[in-house]
Amino acid sequence: MPILSVTPAGLPEIERPAPEKVIAGDPVFTTWNLVEEDGLYAGIWESTPGTWRISYDEWEYCRLICGVSILTEEGGASVTLRAGDSFVIPRGFRGTWQVVETTRKDYVIRL
Repeated sequence: MPILSVTPAGLPEIERPAPEKVIAGDPVFTTWNLVEEDGLYAGIWESTPGTWRISYDEWEYCRLICGVSILTEEGGASVTLRAGDSFVIPRGFRGTWQVVETTRKDYVIRL
């Protein structure tokens, strides 16, 4: 089995959150998918500033490579995340993601 690079290579996917989820700004997502198999996804994701509603049906581990983001759980507290921070977003999490400074993270998603 070949070893996968952990740096962005090839053409990324570029998208935006659904308009009805956007609260502020015009965030643009850039994703380099490195692994997509058997309910496991891993790669690098980047977003420009903005705020949008999130709802997780999966479990995700993340580590911020650069930038500043704020995750706020619906009805709960906000957490400010900076480069070097690692965190898990549990299945069923609902709230908002605010990118204060363009944020890049590496991630592993398990469905």
